[in-house]
Amino acid sequence: MGFLWSLIIGGIIGWLAGLIMGRDIPGGVIGNIIAGFIGAWLGSLILGNWGPEIGNFYIIPALIGAVVLVFIVSLLLRSFGRSRS
Repeated sequence: MGFLWSLIIGGIIGWLAGLIMGRDIPGGVIGNIIAGFIGAWLGSLILGNWGPEIGNFYIIPALIGAVVLVFIVSLLLRSFGRSRS
């Protein structure tokens, strides 16, 4: 049950990061979950483990890390889109 809860919280974090940045994450729900997990990892590397914890995610660092991830992915997708044209 803990793994399922982590998937749900990771998906919500990825979805919120996409809303904050105003960009959709490629891959839909799976992309949101992946962005949430990678964002949590990135946020914990940059900011450490602090703030409220839900589903083994420290919410504030995970959300900030996911926003950074969405920003980087959007820049990469934009640059690849221009190079093809």
